Parts: sequence; C-alpha cells; structure tokens
Amino acid sequence: MLRLAPPLLVAATCPAVDTDGFPLRRRILALPPLASRRSSSRALRSASGILRMPPVAVLSPERAIRRGASEKGEAGEEYDAIVIGSGIGGLVAATQLAAKGARVLVLEKYVIPGGSSGYYERDEFTFDVGSSVMFGFSDKGNLNLITRALAAVGHKMQVIPDPTTVHFHLPGELSVRVHREYNDFIEELISKFPHEKAGINQFYDECWKIFNALNSLELKSLEEPIYLFGQFFKKPVECLTLAYYLPQNAGDIARKYIKDSQLLSFIDAECFIVSTVNALQTPMINASMVLCDRHFGGINYPVGGVGGIARALADGLVTKGSNILYKANVTNIILKDGKAVGVRLSDGREFFATTVISNATRWDTFGKLVKTDEIPEEEKNFQRVYVKAPSFLSIHMGVKATVLPPETDCHHFILEDDWANLERSYGSIFLSIPTVLDSSLAPEGHHILHIFTTSSMDDWKGLNSKDYEKKKELVADEIISRLENKLFPGLKSSIVLKEVGTPKTHRRFLARDSGTYGPMPRQIPKGLLGMPFNTTAIDGLYCVGDSCFPGQGVIAVAFSGIMCAHRVAADIGLEKRSPVLDAALLRLLGWLRTLA
Repeated sequence: MLRLAPPLLVAATCPAVDTDGFPLRRRILALPPLASRRSSSRALRSASGILRMPPVAVLSPERAIRRGASEKGEAGEEYDAIVIGSGIGGLVAATQLAAKGARVLVLEKYVIPGGSSGYYERDEFTFDVGSSVMFGFSDKGNLNLITRALAAVGHKMQVIPDPTTVHFHLPGELSVRVHREYNDFIEELISKFPHEKAGINQFYDECWKIFNALNSLELKSLEEPIYLFGQFFKKPVECLTLAYYLPQNAGDIARKYIKDSQLLSFIDAECFIVSTVNALQTPMINASMVLCDRHFGGINYPVGGVGGIARALADGLVTKGSNILYKANVTNIILKDGKAVGVRLSDGREFFATTVISNATRWDTFGKLVKTDEIPEEEKNFQRVYVKAPSFLSIHMGVKATVLPPETDCHHFILEDDWANLERSYGSIFLSIPTVLDSSLAPEGHHILHIFTTSSMDDWKGLNSKDYEKKKELVADEIISRLENKLFPGLKSSIVLKEVGTPKTHRRFLARDSGTYGPMPRQIPKGLLGMPFNTTAIDGLYCVGDSCFPGQGVIAVAFSGIMCAHRVAADIGLEKRSPVLDAALLRLLGWLRTLA
C-alpha cells in the first residue's frame, strides 16, 4: 500500500519575483509528494483562486523554528552534528546519522528544503528548481542511493519510469536517444556509427565493469579503514578494479577504443551533462556510475515532483527525533582551539555540536563560513587545482500542450551547429519536460518546460536593474528561439508563463559562490584523486555535496552524504573505528590529492 510522506510546509506568502528574477511563488503550498494532485484538487479551489489541498499533517517553517526552540533547538544546546544546508547531500548525511541514533540539527536559510533539488509553485505549475533526471531511484542494486536514503527514515515514494534518459540533438543532424533498455541504446548508437561497433561495445563494456564493481559493494565512507578492509576481504577483485580506475578519465578510456571524432564528441556530450566538462576531464568512475545506472535501475521521476524527495527526507529527519530549522542563515563556523564546535546565524543565535557538516560549496565553506586567514593549506591546494564550474541560466515555462508533438521525450540535449560550443556559455541547452511523465505538475492542457544553459557570473556583473532585466529577456528569447527552430515550431506563441533565473539567482537563493555547481579541474585531472573527501583539515568539520568526492549530480551527492554520515558516525562513537588506521588512511588520501 502506497504511503504518503507528510509535507512539511503550509502556505507562506512570498513576493512574486525577487530582485534577481528568482521565480518565487505567491504561495508555497503543502503538496503531498506521492499523489497525483491536479485531478482531485481542482474541485477544491476557493473563490480567491488559491489552490486548496485536502487536510494533511503539516509543519510550517515558523512552527518548525518554534518547536525547535522550545523542545530541542535552544541556542547553546549541543547536538551530535549540525548540518549547514538542506540540499540532497546534507539531508542524506543528516538522515543517515539520525537513523543511527545521532541528534542532528539541519539549518536551512530558505523556507523549504532541497536546495537545487527543491521546488516552487506558480499559477498552478509545480516547477523543479534543478534537475529532474533522477538517478539512484530504483528498487535494485546498491547504487539506488535515493531509495536507500528514504528507506532509512521510513519513506518510500511512488515513481514513474522514464523510457528515454535523454534525447540528443547534435551537430550534423545527429540524433541519438538514450533508451532505458541498454541493448536498444547500443543498437541505436551503432546504427549511427556502424564502423565503430567494436569500439562502442568495448567502451561501454568497460563502464559496466566499473559499475558492477561499485554495485556489488556496500557503499560507506572511503575514509574509514575498517570498512575498506572488510570490503576488500569480501570483494577483492571489485575493490582492485575500482582502485585501478580511480586515477583514470572517461576520455582516455574512450580513445583507447574509438577513433571517430564525432563519436568521441558524442561521448564528450554524454559526460558534459554529468559533470559540465568533457570526457577527458570527467573521472571514469563518475561517468560509469551514471552511464550504466540509467539502464540498470533506470531514470525514475517521483510523482508530484523532485521537491518531494527533500520534503520526505526532512520529514523523516524529524520523525527520527532530530530537527530542521528554516530561515536559519549560517554566517560563521565557530572554531575553538582549531576545532569546529558550532555555528553562528545572521541573527546572532549560536548552536553547538560535536561535529559540523557543511553542505555549502568548498568556496563558501572555506572563505566565508571559515574566514580566509583560517583556511587550511589543503583547501588552498584544492582551490589551486580546481576552479568553480560555471553556473546556469534557467528558464521555467508553462506552455500550451498542443505545441509538443506526440511522443515527445521528457529530456533533451541540444547542440545545433558546432561541437566546439559544447562547453561555452549558452552553447548547449538542456531541456526537461517533466509533465510528459507526470501531468499533475501543470494545469490541464499545459506542459512545463525547464531549460538550462551554462552561464558565467561574469556575464551578469556591472548591470543596473533595468539593464539586468533587459539582458535576461534578450538571452532567454534567443534560447527559446533556438528551441523553437530545432524542436517545437510555434513555441513562443504557446507560452503562458515564463520565469528566468541567472547565476545571480543561484548565488542569492542557493548560497552558491558565483552560482557554481561544483569544481572543475584547471587541467586534465588524474581521475578522482584530486577530489576532496568529507573530512577536512579542521578537526570536527566535514563537507558534503557536489564539491566533494565523487562530484556533481544527484546520485553523486547522495553518495557523498552516505559516506559523510558513516565517517562522522565513526568519529562520534556510533560506528567502529581505529584511530591509528584512520590517521594513516587520511594521510595517504591527502598525499594522493597532491598528485592530482
């Protein structure tokens, strides 16, 4: 029997649009994340036009703060862990710890959980803030990390299988569908490049070799030696396989088997939607995890929208006896004798814990939350090796359903004319149409279009308010024109709602330095060796999210959260640990990072 995850929020009045153009809703609604809503809820509309939902158990941000202050969240009380930010990485770390018995406090500056995996409502449309391609959301294997994270706090969500992960529209009129069934995808790719049949099979077979090794292991912290030794004795071949590929990149592996330049460019595009860099800069383990999971467990969209994942995790956190406070803007990590002992909020409140976990980017953590003169040399080295990946221009639109041809796929990647534009700002477009899978997200007769294209913060500096708004409309119009010409004739005339966000929007509302989504290597890296893990050079301070191993993407940050929770649990006595082996392993990992 399907169990509905109680939503966390009741209606909260917000301005329609902020000064950075962020598409705020007039109301944040309490939406049951597991039920199709439109058909049952239209009859509940009031005369005012505000959507009325059936009665459910709710916890508003204000009530959450009051309850936290009166029961568990008094400033000055100590927790086992404080988590800064409620993105998927932070929520997974928090819920895993809470499930182990830790007392956890999550501090979120906004009024709903999820970060870039959150949602917003506008005029009966429910928009995903970020990606709607959900990896790790199946019921099989060990890499179904979102499913496992929800199960740890007693939640299960209804999902809709996506038959096509992404439909590529590429230079030279190259069109490739990544079908859910692996054999269908390989057959289609070989039909486009018949002369590379052997190379295609060899490259993707190598991806499966890595994926199968990962999928056979119980995934916990790679910084915890007792776990590592245990896994090695149980699965030595698989562990050695992963160790072999740890310093390698997808582009180097592809070039061992494939010579066709257009096919290699296609693999660059495959990696770009995973890591925002080409295959030569994408670690082979990252690429394999995503390029195979889409066929193994498949892409599965949560009924009611991606925001339901964060709501369910946040609700599960509370039911496990921990707490989440909204409108809680952390400005400082408090250090005492070189150890992280708590945090300070913008309103002056202070909270204390045995450990602090930052779900902010490494740049925000070290440089803002930890002051510049206190940044460890290890973090300075990371910032020398990696730069901030670009941010995005995002366009959320409601359109008339008639503009979409029958059998339109949910996800599209468009690069029209020149492969050289792949990594340039506005060069390629990622399009998601989640209403193809879940029609409840839009009013009847309409669809949602969510459009992403890379954009740099530098493109938006030095503009006054009028010029900023004018540029937003100009750039968005050009992007929409490209989609109209390539995929959907008449698109512009079908638009009933449009909201545009820029890197400034991502920076302001998601607290991301320059709007970035994770690190990008300055040069060709040695696989994952240069990526920082969860521990930091500051005792008691841990990091989680897309700035940490294994990098960007929902499945990657969920993996980061699970690893972080295990390492923290060991350090606070909830898991077995060996201080001597810990110190040796952390020194080894630190040395490996210097080689990248």
